[in-house]
Amino acid sequence: MSQHVLMIEDDVDLATIFSAALENSGFSVEIAKNGKIALQRLGETTPDLIVLDMHLPHFNGAQILSHIRSDGRLAHIPVIVTTADARMGESMVEMADVVLIKPVSYQQLTELAQRFQR
Repeated sequence: MSQHVLMIEDDVDLATIFSAALENSGFSVEIAKNGKIALQRLGETTPDLIVLDMHLPHFNGAQILSHIRSDGRLAHIPVIVTTADARMGESMVEMADVVLIKPVSYQQLTELAQRFQR
């Protein structure tokens, strides 16, 4: 059974590219296109990996990451933060497992995702 990734990304083109990279690495991918949907899904499921954009509608990535790290059921899940804002990325280094500054390539995400496979 493949590992489940919750990708929280509001940019449809990026979500498509990132999904292809993760699926190529053997993950099943679910996309949440805003913070509200992401928090709802995190209440219903426990993914094996989370890819989290910082700039999202409804709840931003920092709020979602804080929620993940404060929830005992979710706190252990690896989180890859993606952002075009280098300063915001720096502020997430302590809570995220990896911070990627956009643009992120297909190859970069594929190789990174493979490191998180069990």
